[in-house]
Amino acid sequence: MKRNLRLVGSLLGFCMMLQACSAWAQPNEFSFGVIAGGSAKNANRSGLARAIADTDADNLAFVVANGIKSGDEACSDRLYAERKTMLDEAKNGVILSLAASDWANCKKSDGKSAAVERLSRLREVFFEDEFSLGSTRIPVVRQSSTPKFRSYSENTRWELDNILFATINLPANNNHYLAEAGRNSEFEDRLIANQDWLQRVFMFAIHKKLDGLVLFSDGNPFLSASSAGSENARSKRDGFAETRQQIARLAAKFPGKVLIVTAQKSGAPSASSRIIWRNNIGILEAGSGLAKITSDPAASRLFSVSGETVMTKNARR
Repeated sequence: MKRNLRLVGSLLGFCMMLQACSAWAQPNEFSFGVIAGGSAKNANRSGLARAIADTDADNLAFVVANGIKSGDEACSDRLYAERKTMLDEAKNGVILSLAASDWANCKKSDGKSAAVERLSRLREVFFEDEFSLGSTRIPVVRQSSTPKFRSYSENTRWELDNILFATINLPANNNHYLAEAGRNSEFEDRLIANQDWLQRVFMFAIHKKLDGLVLFSDGNPFLSASSAGSENARSKRDGFAETRQQIARLAAKFPGKVLIVTAQKSGAPSASSRIIWRNNIGILEAGSGLAKITSDPAASRLFSVSGETVMTKNARR
């Protein structure tokens, strides 16, 4: 009899432990910040410092910084080192998503492009190991862990509560496609790397049956050359065409939600600081300043900005 009671007690304890583990494993609501000002006038030292201070005062899972400098600041090693120190001193874990103003728009003293050299330097300074910046060091996976793409350390992914997050280097200046160039070697090589990265990121999310996937980029891949303003409209080629088509194709195979957080704005008033949904793809034009995004597994759309989203008529999920 005592043996049976002990057995029943053990079974009850085991069941309670399983319930506790199950409850602990359930995804929770959390918020993360996006400092989206890489191409904005207030993305200078003081603007970035204010945004970091705001995130320090909030209870955030992590922060993504879209860019480290404004377009009128120097592309110097000294500035890069200063901003690296600034991000490292942030209280939250900080992941850097590169902006066009950080490298693609940089010029040499003779006016020629310094983009390739500056991108290489940024990789050395900001993406030196397998952790985020900031006081809370978040483990990340970089594309550079794949031997074929060992130089593309800026493309980074990490996972939290059944959501996969990833950065992808898509500068807002038409993805740095140069219309006047003979062969766009930087653009073409990075396009191949980005295609491989997107394929791996989506396949990882599908294989693990995750609820959501969030992509952070400077440029908006869903802005075509004809709708993105005069800079892209003058170009003979849409630098985002392949990326846009690939994301749409991969998202159609993913049963969860795909959120793209971009600093590039379309100019539509309704798009400002709101998520625009089409099917399972949401676009957030974070623009400049600080955006706070909440992931709530109980919400039908999974993601929200200040509790506000916009849904298109043909949204089906």
